[in-house]
Amino acid sequence: MPRPAEQPVDQPTVERAGRPSPLRRLPLRQILCLLPLLVVGIWVVQHRSLIASGAHQMFTANPYWLLTAVATTGLGWVAVSFARQGTVLERLPARRLFITQFAAGAANHLLPSGIGASAVNIRFMTGCGLPPARSSAALALYFLAEATTRVGLLVVLLVAFPQALRLGPLLPESVSGMLVAGVVAAAGAVVAGVALIRPVRRLVMTFLRTALADARSLHMRPSRALALWGGSLAFPLLQAAGLVAVALALELQVRPAHVMLAYLAATAVAAVVPAPGGIGSVDAALVIALVAAGAPVESATSTVLAYRFITVWLPLVPGALVLGGLVRSKIV
Repeated sequence: MPRPAEQPVDQPTVERAGRPSPLRRLPLRQILCLLPLLVVGIWVVQHRSLIASGAHQMFTANPYWLLTAVATTGLGWVAVSFARQGTVLERLPARRLFITQFAAGAANHLLPSGIGASAVNIRFMTGCGLPPARSSAALALYFLAEATTRVGLLVVLLVAFPQALRLGPLLPESVSGMLVAGVVAAAGAVVAGVALIRPVRRLVMTFLRTALADARSLHMRPSRALALWGGSLAFPLLQAAGLVAVALALELQVRPAHVMLAYLAATAVAAVVPAPGGIGSVDAALVIALVAAGAPVESATSTVLAYRFITVWLPLVPGALVLGGLVRSKIV
């Protein structure tokens, strides 16, 4: 009896069923490496008038002082690299560390309160072989050293120039009272949360033990202690020097020491406002501080716009490109 003919196999159907969809063929890492550039592009479009104003102020400025401001900005990343190296005993790859700090500036515009830069640095350190707990402890030590040196510089300049900032006519007493009350309430909420919630308390205590042990070990190594505190001190000094250079380029009639004091005071106040990249909070605080130091409002605004263009907007797109490259090469 003849066997029935076999049905032909629909080969194209099999091929279509086994062919992955276009979305599945796209690697997730390629999408992630394009994400920073996309977000930064949105930021640039949203703040295009602010960027254009900052660029316009630079056309009438002294180019040599502007180049000085660009140089201090670049040296600031070097100072941060030294400070980051000073937070760990292990030797980090110097070139990758510097590139990571440059890219972290772009990441800072993705999340508020420096979370973006912190996430990039934790990923970098864990990629270098450090456990997550030690990477977090190194990050906390960096913030502690940077805040200590910044506040120390501010106190020294306030003692040296007690009449440099005249905030009385600019800020009503109710504003300063509300700011102090807000800071005290936030600190009280954090302390209460740590004290009352057992898992949080256990996590915080473990973190503090790791951080204190690392800090003791680091300060027994003079090279690490010098890198940590020297870099943490140099970073705000270089940032303030950049503002001084821009002020000199635009012929702002304020003494350089008073400009530095205005910068340190403004950034200390703006740190309370969790804005991504400090957009808005730092700008407003800098204008108020420069006006309090004796600058006209128009001149202070022009100086801040040019300074922020150099330190924030100019390196933003290159930083996003570098960040995407670091994600693609699995460095962060």
